[in-house]
Amino acid sequence: MQNSWRRDIIVIGGSAGGLEALRRLLELLPANLPATIFVTLHIPADFPSVLPELLSRNGRAARHPEGSEEFRHGQIFVAPPDAHLIIERSRVVLGHGPRENRHRPAIDVMFRSAARAHGARVAAVVLSGQLDDGSAGLMSVKMAQGLAIVQEPGEALADEMPRRAIQYAAPDFVLPVADIAELLVAVSSEKLPFPDTSRRAMVMESKQGKAEQVPNEKAEFMNNGKPSAFACPECHGVLWEIESGELLQYRCRVGHAYTGDTLRVAFSETAENALWVALRVVEEKAALLRRLAQKAGSRIRATYEEEASGFDLHANTLRKMLSDNSELVVREREVPGAA
Repeated sequence: MQNSWRRDIIVIGGSAGGLEALRRLLELLPANLPATIFVTLHIPADFPSVLPELLSRNGRAARHPEGSEEFRHGQIFVAPPDAHLIIERSRVVLGHGPRENRHRPAIDVMFRSAARAHGARVAAVVLSGQLDDGSAGLMSVKMAQGLAIVQEPGEALADEMPRRAIQYAAPDFVLPVADIAELLVAVSSEKLPFPDTSRRAMVMESKQGKAEQVPNEKAEFMNNGKPSAFACPECHGVLWEIESGELLQYRCRVGHAYTGDTLRVAFSETAENALWVALRVVEEKAALLRRLAQKAGSRIRATYEEEASGFDLHANTLRKMLSDNSELVVREREVPGAA
């Protein structure tokens, strides 16, 4: 058994604006950094990924894992489209479980798996992005005695993700990218004061299985949470609610997971989709009534046209609701403190 542990597992998450910050961060890290770096950036599932090419810096090649493989110091692994990056005791694997916070890959999944497998050895970094993916995962890292780091919001191109992480997770450091690089260089060689933390986390991970699989997390929600009045936007199952300080989290039986803020945006999108369907049906009904009026006798024609005019009013109401809903979503995304 080793006498000490070092923070040699570095996990970095970002979204909008995160690529630029991440590239700057990697440029500032030395090629001989005694750590393994794992990265999750939000990317569309059907979008060809060029992230490894964009992130290969200072003589180190970033790449997507190939299924399941062992990792070592000096490597940079990047989550590919439509797959969670999951960190085990000595291997990195790809998971295709349910989306979390509407994303696969999700930052929370990577952070949580690292915390479970490596405990105090983890240094987790939240960079620029929208909404709050990464906040719950950062809390898991702190609970496992890992180091929680957030980019200075004033420096971030999209400051909501860093601000949410600060609000919910109370990180150990809030720094600009240049200072984050200096900190990572320092702590990757630091002897940890709690050498058994990582070992306990590893034992827990080996007993519980892959961090992405949901049975134990689902049990936590069932045991510590309560059924909410809300349905999952993706599968329409009941969402269970659990409070983690100021952070509200929701998870359905299948495993889709949301923070309260992400669920708010998901409901706005669900409402918009439903309104578009309703608008289509109403407009089709008005068009059909006018077509029937063309063929009807004079006595019934007026009835059809009057009914069609009523549906025109419904359509105008729905269009206004759609416009208001879209403006609300944009406004909430622009104001980090919006709830």
